Amino acid sequence: MLARRDKSQLLIVDVQEKLAPSVHDHVPVVANCARLIGYAHRLGVPVTVSEHYPTGLGSTVADLADILGGHAVRRQKIAFSCWRDEGLRARLEALRQDGRSEVVVAGMETHVCVGQTVHDLLANGFDVFVVADAVSSRSPQTRELALYRMQL
Repeated sequence: MLARRDKSQLLIVDVQEKLAPSVHDHVPVVANCARLIGYAHRLGVPVTVSEHYPTGLGSTVADLADILGGHAVRRQKIAFSCWRDEGLRARLEALRQDGRSEVVVAGMETHVCVGQTVHDLLANGFDVFVVADAVSSRSPQTRELALYRMQL
């Protein structure tokens, strides 16, 4: 199954200033997230960005914040999964009510916040597309194991 422009939404998970430098291959991951945001803007796909505990991990990295403009909804969270945050869950559900039940997911870290979000979205009836070259963790092995687990 392929993601469809009129049925999808983009979710960028926790690509933050203090977290990104410790994540394996963070430079290409950030660049690929930026590319996804640009495509979403051009195609009219809604964008949601989460920030996990920004007091400790900082805001969304400048490269992404600069291109988000007013075209995305940014929400802070303290739960690992975006689904377990009331504001993010409401946003994802509102977009699903508008016919956007496909969630394209990118961000950090693959085995924690991305992975838990993906599993929760799948358990709640969303179709989920993880962009493999736009996710990472602190170690490449952890990233690979998380991607494998999300396929099950």
